[in-house]
Amino acid sequence: MNKVLNVSAYLFVPLPDAAALREPLLARAQALDLKGTILLAGEGINLFLAGAPQAVRALLDHLRADPRLARLQAKESWSETVPFARMRVKHKREIIRMNHPAIQPAEGRAPVLDARTLQRWLDQGHDDAGRPVVTLDTRNAFEVDYGTFAGAIDWRLDKFSDFPAALRRHADDLRGKTVVSFCTGGIRCEKAALVMREEGLENVWQLEGGVLKYFEETGGAHFAGTCFVFDDREALDPGLRPAPLEGA
Repeated sequence: MNKVLNVSAYLFVPLPDAAALREPLLARAQALDLKGTILLAGEGINLFLAGAPQAVRALLDHLRADPRLARLQAKESWSETVPFARMRVKHKREIIRMNHPAIQPAEGRAPVLDARTLQRWLDQGHDDAGRPVVTLDTRNAFEVDYGTFAGAIDWRLDKFSDFPAALRRHADDLRGKTVVSFCTGGIRCEKAALVMREEGLENVWQLEGGVLKYFEETGGAHFAGTCFVFDDREALDPGLRPAPLEGA
């Protein structure tokens, strides 16, 4: 029976005191016997945690007690063992590195698209205005190789900070289409969607909650393969279960 609760969550919100939050948050997480990583930056918070369900939820409640983090939403999955070796809390320049300072998600998000609407658009082959829909994978190439949406655009990124330059090379291919950017949990495609709007693309969306939320709400329709995750589980299937390793 799976007894370990795994959560991932992020929120773009100004945290000018991010550095000062690190030590108290690490102490609280360790007291709850949690494992994983929490990233803090002036632009927000990004976290991956695992442990006893009541402990994980206690830390999330603690974070949400800060009015700035009240909107923090977590995606859940379960495992038999804790997929992290230790608990780390880091202060970083960005919670997801893009090296594009003009992009400030806390100042305004690109439009979000929920999982069921994306499934419906892919079922019918166009959006509600009749425009062709393309899915744009904003993850690294090795992640894409585990699985992606059928027909997704893949620019074979080595790292997310390569995205702005790749977009400049390929932006004309996206014009006139409805573009839905996606990633594992939503954080990368949120920044990517803003960069595309900055580039002048009009019909751009970010997949709310990323692939993991899409799995939860649709069972993985139109998605082939598994979703790589950055912990010892390696990849999750559309049922949010650890995927068997090849040859196992």
